[in-house]
Amino acid sequence: MEMQKLYLLVPLAPLAGAAIAGLFCRVIPRWLAHTAAISGVAIAFIASLIIFRDVQAGNTYNGPVYQWLTSGDYAFEVGFLIDQLTVTMMLVVTFVSLMVHIYTIGYMHDDPGYNRFFSYIALFTFSMLMLVMSNNFMQLFFGWEAVGLVSYLLIGFWYTRPTAIFANMKAFLVNRVGDFGFILGIGLVLAHFGTLDYQTVFDKAPALADATITLISDRDWGTVSLMSATCILLFIGAMGKSAQVPLHVWLPDSMEGPTPISALIHAATMVTAGIFMVARMSPLFELSDTALSFVIIIGSITALFMGFLGIIQNDIKRVVAYSTLSQLGYMTVALGVSAYSVAIFHLMTHAFFKALLFLGAGSVIIGMHHDQDIRNMGGLRKYMPITWLTSLIGSLALIGTPFFAGFYSKDSIIEAVALSHISGSGFAYFAVMAGVFVTAFYSFRMYFLVFHGEERFGKVHEAAHQAPARHDDPAAHGDDHHAVADVHEEHHGLAPGQKPHETPWVVTLPLVLLAIPSVVIGYLTIEPMLYGNFFKNAIFINAEAHPVMEEMAHEFHGALAMAIHAVSSPVFWLALAGVVLSWFFYLKRPEIPAAIKSACGPIYTLLDNKYYFDKFNEVFFAGGARLLGKGLWKGGDVAVIDGLIVGGSVRLIGWVSMMARFFQSGHIYHYAFTMIFGVCALLSFWLLRA
Repeated sequence: MEMQKLYLLVPLAPLAGAAIAGLFCRVIPRWLAHTAAISGVAIAFIASLIIFRDVQAGNTYNGPVYQWLTSGDYAFEVGFLIDQLTVTMMLVVTFVSLMVHIYTIGYMHDDPGYNRFFSYIALFTFSMLMLVMSNNFMQLFFGWEAVGLVSYLLIGFWYTRPTAIFANMKAFLVNRVGDFGFILGIGLVLAHFGTLDYQTVFDKAPALADATITLISDRDWGTVSLMSATCILLFIGAMGKSAQVPLHVWLPDSMEGPTPISALIHAATMVTAGIFMVARMSPLFELSDTALSFVIIIGSITALFMGFLGIIQNDIKRVVAYSTLSQLGYMTVALGVSAYSVAIFHLMTHAFFKALLFLGAGSVIIGMHHDQDIRNMGGLRKYMPITWLTSLIGSLALIGTPFFAGFYSKDSIIEAVALSHISGSGFAYFAVMAGVFVTAFYSFRMYFLVFHGEERFGKVHEAAHQAPARHDDPAAHGDDHHAVADVHEEHHGLAPGQKPHETPWVVTLPLVLLAIPSVVIGYLTIEPMLYGNFFKNAIFINAEAHPVMEEMAHEFHGALAMAIHAVSSPVFWLALAGVVLSWFFYLKRPEIPAAIKSACGPIYTLLDNKYYFDKFNEVFFAGGARLLGKGLWKGGDVAVIDGLIVGGSVRLIGWVSMMARFFQSGHIYHYAFTMIFGVCALLSFWLLRA
């Protein structure tokens, strides 16, 4: 019972902090708002640590908290499932969220919406915790939607900016597309399993492995596997939350929100929901190779082609954003080859170094007086030593440098893909290998342009006067703390003679604390998480059909041996080649990238337009929705409802009234004629029937 109370404390503590900071945001001082929010998340983190130790001792929990409603034979409950997978997510979410909360004190100190922002991020943490701790699909869905709702508020936090309004609307609508598939998948679960409880569904799944559903009757191709349809629909939900092609378009635009929320969304919360959900549903996905192939192909496309877009970005936050998209593709690929534990392992390591990179980018933005264009930076290493060192650590972890956290998880994904025989694994292997070089290139392109080379700040730059090029770039509008002012009247960037400066300790402390796990967490946890019994009862793998993890276990000889052996692997040399080429292009021969850009104009245009996904969505989905709405308005409302039903009924009543007045004349021969006509009509009707 005591542990159950502790389970409740984890989500409720951030909720209490959100309530205090939000409901009283106009009357309480700033220090009280951030103290309440930070205390709530800190309590959740400490409680998660205690629960983690309890789970490690062999104690798990699966049970309801209360029954929400009953409908016929169906019961909808709020409950918790506490196991190894859950506590891993709880620790990641609460720790990264705590770092973001502390960081926010320094980053948002001049913003008039300070208290409101703390309320939002604490509420965001509560929503994510309810999602990962759920033991049923109903609670999962409501947590899923709550995370999406709060992200909508956060992305559009500076609600006076047209770009922020557009970004939050895009995030909201694109995620609803994914949610449509998600709710259909949950509907199939309820219809065929008769319950929404995870464990009951998982227990019944093997008996329904060969079950089919009919989409179109009297057609051979109209019958599909129940398990494949359910898993693919659930994964479409994950495509929205975890930003997989083609539902990825909202994530880069989420940079319109303040930097702390960029870190929270990208690193530890919203985008990890889809990865976690598929791992949780492993007993279902293991019954459908079709669904796994679909997952691996989508993940491969995302991992490679979103990485290409990172190469041409000049906004420091957007480089990291496209890196997130690519790394989410890696996680998805791992899910597709039945390496669920590897996907969660990369999710964990990625949370630390990606939060570090985002917060490091925010520190640079503060030091540069809110200029986000990496072309206007250079030589920041000597002015911002802590930010430089921690950003270097994050970049090394991201590209998979041996002994860093990202190395162990990314190399494990590549190894799993190489051993897989699932359809699509060949293309996936090419994608993840090519992605190694691409990731190293764009990551260190940003690193070299920001921290090394010529000092380009405090100058008038041509790019600053190119309004069209900067229209949809947050750097153009500034990741500033003066949202209520006119964008074009604000000062962004260092004035001539000004120098960058290191940020306050409330900003640098989270960087240091995130840098530590970015280095050591992979080395310390790879063996128990991937090859031990850590996820034994939380993740199910059909080892006979998908023996990838067993084969990897035979080849694993310890974290140290893995790192030493990696030096001779092609993965290491691809990453090194990306770093060296980036150094040569942007520090030694900067004229070469400009020449390549001029020579490859069509390719650059394709990348600059993000493969025209935004245009397609605007024309097909948005345009189609507008066309449908106009059709329903003109055809349905105006023509049918107003014209035919309302207007027609009025005209019909008028005609009937006129005819009635004609026969209601008071003359007996009119009544006689009406009776005779009625009798003739009835006789004709009966005779025709006969």
